[in-house]
Amino acid sequence: MIISRAPYRVSFFGGGTDYPAWFKDNGGSILGSSIAYYCYIYGRALPPFFDHKYLISWSVIEKVNEINDIEHPVVRESIRCMNIEHGMEVQHHGDLPARSGLGSSSSFTVSMLNMLHTLKGNVVSKDSLAKESIYLEQTILQENVGIQDQILTSYGGFNKIDILPDGNFSVSPIPLSTKVKEQLESNILMFYTGISRFSSNISADHIKNIPKNKIDLSEMQKLVDVAIDLVANGNNIDDFGYLLHETWKLKKSLTSSISPDLVDEIYHKAISAGALGGKLLGAGGGGFIIFYVTPDMKVQVLKALKDLIVVPFKIDCDGARIMFYEKQQYSKKCSS
Repeated sequence: MIISRAPYRVSFFGGGTDYPAWFKDNGGSILGSSIAYYCYIYGRALPPFFDHKYLISWSVIEKVNEINDIEHPVVRESIRCMNIEHGMEVQHHGDLPARSGLGSSSSFTVSMLNMLHTLKGNVVSKDSLAKESIYLEQTILQENVGIQDQILTSYGGFNKIDILPDGNFSVSPIPLSTKVKEQLESNILMFYTGISRFSSNISADHIKNIPKNKIDLSEMQKLVDVAIDLVANGNNIDDFGYLLHETWKLKKSLTSSISPDLVDEIYHKAISAGALGGKLLGAGGGGFIIFYVTPDMKVQVLKALKDLIVVPFKIDCDGARIMFYEKQQYSKKCSS
């Protein structure tokens, strides 16, 4: 039995510059963090006592005998790519809802691949996990996804990602003083809008509009280094909130599907109540939204958004991990 986990992520600045349609011509930069909420994958070789070869439990329970009959695309293609020939039992558990802007799909992919590598006796680096997950999602599954989610969930921590036009990337951990880390964790309020969406559909609109959004995307990319200077120096940390507001305005201009009316209403309520800025997480459309709120304005903002679920924001430092591993051995015949 193996228990693998990978964190969800929050992307602060540079979102949209991690799509190949952008970085192949312009490079890309992302500032983001993994957060202390996780996707867990429980996996084991299925004992040879059942009338099915694969037992897959996620939002549905699948019992099938052929790999092609597995409905979950990541589970199916991960098992296929890793050349797993024996039966498998796979269970998924998540701390937060899927399709909510926290990179849950990539957390699943990274955790699944890490579990299968461990099952085969391989120790795989965080860099390799990220690259294998990018390949599986973009090339095998042909999904409209960028590359920041796979990197942030694999590496963990508060990081800058620099992306070269050829798709190679580097990950630079941003050192945060204890004071700045505590300020960020305290002043960032994260709310669930109650709206779930398929980010690949929204991303398709964004990718289509990239040629006419070059100015806005360039500005979003520039804000990455501005934000890093703020948190690294520890001065005027509240300006982080104002920068989020600038990103909000820029991102809204990218495609009409990013911010539906309900999200606009939530954002307006928070800003009117005293939030300095905020950001809808992920590709847009719904899911989670964050606001930067100074301590003196928290009560007012929480009151204004009292109908939403608030989730404490905490930075994860571990990235993808194997939490438990115990070998199993089964024999089809009993020895006499």
